[in-house]
Parts: sequence; C-alpha cells; structure tokens
Amino acid sequence: MAKEECITQLNTAGDTSTLRHRRTVPTSSETLQTLSEDRRSQTAELDDTQSSNGTSAHFSPGGHFSQDPQSSRVVLMLVAGLCFATRLYKITEPPHVCWDETHFGKMGSYYINRTFFFDVHPPLAKMLIGLAGYMTGYDGTFPFGKPGDKYEHHNYWGMRGLCAVLGSFLPIFAYVIVQDLSRSYTAALITATLLIFDTGCITISQYILLDPILLFFIMAAVLSMVKFNLQRFRPFTSYWWLWLVLTGVNLAGALGVKFVGLFVILLVGLNTVWDLWRILGDLSLSLVEISKHFLARVVGLILVPLFLYVTIFAVHFVVLNKSGPGDGFFSSAFQSRLIGNNLHNASMPEYLAYGSTITVKNLRIAGGYLHSHWHLYPEGVGARQQQVTAYLHKDYNNVWLVHKQDNNASDLVRHGDIIRLEHKETTRNLHGHLHEAPLTKKHFQVTGYGINGTGDTNDLWQVEVCGGQKGDVVKVLRSKIRFLHRATGCVLYSSGKTLPKWGWEQVEVTCSPYLKETPSSQWNIEDHINPKLPNISLSVLKPHFLEILLESHIVMIRGNSGLKPKDNEMNSKPWHWPINYQGLRFSGVNDTEYRVYLLGNPVVWWMNLASLGLYPIMVAVASITLQRGFSLEHSLVLMREGGLLLLGWLLHYAPFYTMGRVLYFHHYFPAMLFSSMLTGTTSHCILTAPTTSTGGFQRARRDVTFYLFHPLSYGMTGPLAHEPGSAMAGQKWMDSWEF
Repeated sequence: MAKEECITQLNTAGDTSTLRHRRTVPTSSETLQTLSEDRRSQTAELDDTQSSNGTSAHFSPGGHFSQDPQSSRVVLMLVAGLCFATRLYKITEPPHVCWDETHFGKMGSYYINRTFFFDVHPPLAKMLIGLAGYMTGYDGTFPFGKPGDKYEHHNYWGMRGLCAVLGSFLPIFAYVIVQDLSRSYTAALITATLLIFDTGCITISQYILLDPILLFFIMAAVLSMVKFNLQRFRPFTSYWWLWLVLTGVNLAGALGVKFVGLFVILLVGLNTVWDLWRILGDLSLSLVEISKHFLARVVGLILVPLFLYVTIFAVHFVVLNKSGPGDGFFSSAFQSRLIGNNLHNASMPEYLAYGSTITVKNLRIAGGYLHSHWHLYPEGVGARQQQVTAYLHKDYNNVWLVHKQDNNASDLVRHGDIIRLEHKETTRNLHGHLHEAPLTKKHFQVTGYGINGTGDTNDLWQVEVCGGQKGDVVKVLRSKIRFLHRATGCVLYSSGKTLPKWGWEQVEVTCSPYLKETPSSQWNIEDHINPKLPNISLSVLKPHFLEILLESHIVMIRGNSGLKPKDNEMNSKPWHWPINYQGLRFSGVNDTEYRVYLLGNPVVWWMNLASLGLYPIMVAVASITLQRGFSLEHSLVLMREGGLLLLGWLLHYAPFYTMGRVLYFHHYFPAMLFSSMLTGTTSHCILTAPTTSTGGFQRARRDVTFYLFHPLSYGMTGPLAHEPGSAMAGQKWMDSWEF
C-alpha cells in the first residue's frame, strides 16, 4: 500500500492502535515513521475534517477525497435541487384530506383557535403545523372531518409545504452524514439517490403528518452528532460547542414530536458513553480536563434538551388556554385553568348533598366520567341490562342524581352513608350484581337497572371518603371517594380497557372485589348543582405548571399504549416493513378516485434488505483480515462507522417488536433512513473498483423503478392494478400491494 493510502486509512479510522499492534508490520521506514507520528496523523485528520465544515472535496476514482470545494458545492446543490423538486411537485394534489391529515390538520387548527385538545404525542410538530398554516393565510376554520373532504377555498398548502420542505432535507442530511462517516462521495451519492427516488419517502413528506417533522429532527440530530465527533481533536472550540449544542437541540426536537425520539436519544447517548470512555483512557488529559468534557456533555446533551423540551410544553399550555375536546382526558384541577370550561372561575356548592345533580369522574388518568345510555349489554355479556361505562368527554349522559337510602339521613352526604345514584337521562339506578364483567373477567358487571327510581337492594352503594372517618362530609372536587357495593362487597372501578363497538368504544366500568385503594377505584364529584346550598369559588384548584406537565405525560403514555386499530385500516407487523410487504392507502379506494399509496420503491427497499444481510458477512471478512495482519480498503470505516449506522437501524426498528400498541407501515421510516445510509456505505465498499460502470447501472435501475412507481406518490386514477386495463398492472410485483 502506498504511503498516501496508509495515511488516509489511518485518518479515516481515527485510531492507529489496531495497526500498531498487528502481527505483520511493514518494514518500510516511511510507513513506520507514519505509524509513530500520532499527532501528525490527527492533524491530517483535522485538515480533512475541514471539508465537513463546508469546504468538502470531490472524490477521486478510488473513492477518496481530493480538495475541490467548487465541485462539492455543485454536487450538493444538485442533490438539494432534486430533493426539493421531487417533494414539492404537485404538493396541492389531491385537494382533499388524505389519511391522518384529518387528525394533524385538525390539531393545527386547534392551535390557531387556541382550543385545548388531547393527543398521544408531544406537541411540537402540531404547533409547527399550526404556525405554518397561520403564516400562509389559513384561518383554522376547516373541520378536517374525514379523509376525502374537499379543502375548497382553505389555504392548506402551507401546512403541506412545511412537511415537504422538512422532508426535502432528509436526503441532504443523509448525504452529508455518509460523506463524513465514509469519506466517500460514492457512498454519499448512493445514499442520496436511494432516498431522493424512494416513493415512500416522497409520499410521507407531502402531507400534513408528524412523520416528516420527526424524521427531520432525527436526521439533524445524527448529523450534528457526526459533526461533533469530527471535532474531537479540537475540544471546546466554537465549532465543537456549536455541534454539541445543536445535537441537544435536535434531540429535544425529535422527542418533542413523538416519543420514538427516545431511540435517537439512546443512539447519541451510547455514542457519548463511548466517546467519554475513549477520553478517560487518554493519559495525556488531566482529571480536570476529563471533568470538563463530562460537564460539557451534561450541559449540551441533557440540560439544553430538557430545557427546550419543557419550554415546548410551556408554550403548548399557554397557547391552548380554551376549553375543547380534550378536557375530559384530564383531571378536574387541570380543567379549571381552561377558559370556557365549566370549572374555570366557577362556583358551586362545596359539600355533596342529597338531591344534588352531579357528574362523577374517575381519578385514574383517562379514567373517564361515570356514564350510561339507553343501549343494553349484548346477548352473552352478563345480564342484558343497560350499559354503564366511563366516557372521556363531557356529555349529558354523565349526569346522575343523588338519592337517600334512609329518610332519616342528614342533608349532606357523609363518609359511610348508603346512597342510590339515578341516571338522570334514563332514570335507571347504578346497579351491581355477581355477573361477570365484559372484559375484566375477575370483576363483576355494573349496569343500569330499574326505572323512575324503583329498583332493588343491588342499587345501594356505600360512600367512603379515602382517609376519612365516619361522619366526614364529601367535598366537591377535593375528596377522593369510593363507592362500595352493599350486596356484593365490591368497589366501583374504571378498568381503563376499551369496550368493543357494542360499547361505543368507551371505557369499561366494573365492580372490583379487590378493595385496595387505587386511582381506578377512586372518584371525585366534579359538576355539582344544588340550588338549596351556597356556592364557593373554585379558583383555588388551578394546578402548578409541573403538575400539569406530569399529568399530561401520564395521559399521553397511557393513551399511546391503548391505541387500537380502526376498522378497514391497514395496520401491519414489524416483519412486514423491511421487505416492503404491504403499503398504506393515503387516498382513494376505487377507479374513480384520486389514489395515493404509501409504498417504498421496491428496488431501494430490497437493496437495503440485502445490505443488512451482507453487512455482518463483510464485517466478518474485514475482522479476519485485520486479525491476520492485513487491511482491506475501507474495512475500518465499514466496521466502525457502518456499525454506528447498523446500531441506529436496530434502535429504531427492534423496539417495535415489544410494543403492544397498533403499528403501521410508516413507523419504519426512521429505521429505513439508517438502512439506506448503511447501504450507501456497504455498496461503496463493494463497488470501489468498478465504481463508474456498475454504480451507473445501479443508479439507472433506481431511476427506472422511480419512473414506474412514481404514480403511487403523485396520484393515479383509472382501474386498480388487479383490474383489466390498469396502467399499474405491471407494477404489482407482490399480491399484498393494494393499489
């Protein structure tokens, strides 16, 4: 190997220890001198990293760098131009709501109208969508009722445009990341080409969704991490601090969009641990210098992201200050801060009394209001009596009347009193018996029974104030109470489980024989009307910021884990995703509608799959050659930098196998970005010798498949692929594709 190639190899690895201790060493005095000059090697690496700070070079036929800033800018501009052209093309088509635009477009409207809502994801992406809509003239009045609704005169293009612009940066970021990791234009261009011409990446970037915003912050965090790693021999310089802080900023952004941002946080965390371990082993550094490194990373990667993440929620709570559809998911105290909520600056009787009209809210997060309606339990589900459920929204069917069991009782309800609760709308009593509960089989069924106040002894419930003593009064909103069923000894309970369609997908209410006090068995009186009693102000209930921050996270996490698939929705399994087994219909179901189908470019995705399979084999070969005292070209880059990309893929893919929530095809796209970058790195190692001919053939084939499959992203009409005369019939390569 020539002297220049040895130096390039060592600089790429950033570590000469492996070669220094190999069994067979070159006898050339020039090579020995090179191996001994560690600091000069580091300096050479610093010179190379200048290219990653904005003056990168073009590749030579072998794939190595040579300084030519102008060529670098031209290539990057070409990549950027293709990215924006493919993502912004036909951005307003179709002019109707597509797939989850019905959720996230509506949430953008809520921000414009300052209306509180509930979502299972953190708020950053929805805030950005709302801001983009507001800045481009959208007034927040479109209802986003269901997929297919026409936008008509509403300015929706700004919200789609934000997502498309952020999605356009993904191939650009990937290009720079791979270029910095592999020091190869070939690898970087292969990666950029894969992502530019992937129909799946195009489709997911063109609509009002969280995904392009999430992917932007994930890739920006990885890019910042890689740039920071390149500055490791220039600690505490301005560029070093810049990339460290930007890494933290983008981590906060990723987590602020979706909780899956935790995966890139874990990737950066593992990289940081390895970096600190390397620093700890550097005997030229004092303990003071090592401590400075540690504290800098605490500030940049923990404190800065934490501050920004909390700030996102602070803005979220300040903007959404009006009552809305999300109120019922939160506690009574939380609701009291929302303008227009019945608890905001409200007054009501302080103590619960007989004859009062009330609503009863479970203290479990998202436990719901005690609710009933005219519908009966279906045949075979306990007794065929009126359903009693917990409902997460304000509703007239949540209203109950409090009646005495004993005419000698006082006017106020006290700890130990036996009462009857009558559902105001249907006049049936809250009733328990020994029939099995619908979903929680070890609990008993709760129903509505009787009419106009008549019933039986199974309608009687004993009120217990948690922590109270006999005779203690029940305080509205502030007292935690339980309802103990007199006949069976069980306690009224909200299980948190979602009932099937026959139960209107409301929350199951049971009577639990397990008497341990838990939030699921505790309730509070929220609304309270009794004209015979004096009212007091409820302003004292407003919670502090940290309380509502904690409560909102508990609600989001529980809501996320409880997501269930909807009817006729294409949910999928993790093993489907890497093989591009099944796509996801964004719009249209028949030959007269404008159809958009989320599916990856099959050549791109199957190349990624092959790369994932080849990578362990290539690493094994490289490891054996190194152990034998030789080094294949790019072997250290493949093992180290390729290993980082493989780790990124695993962290963003493997956890989905452990999740109990419903999963969809779009969940794979963060992992797909890492697999594409790994494909670029491994392909370059394979194609180093015949780069020009073979690489050109591969790019041509990707371009052809993009032409064949681009109607999936940009829309298609006419017969479906399985019907006669369809223009897409030849593209239906798998029976599981439904376009």
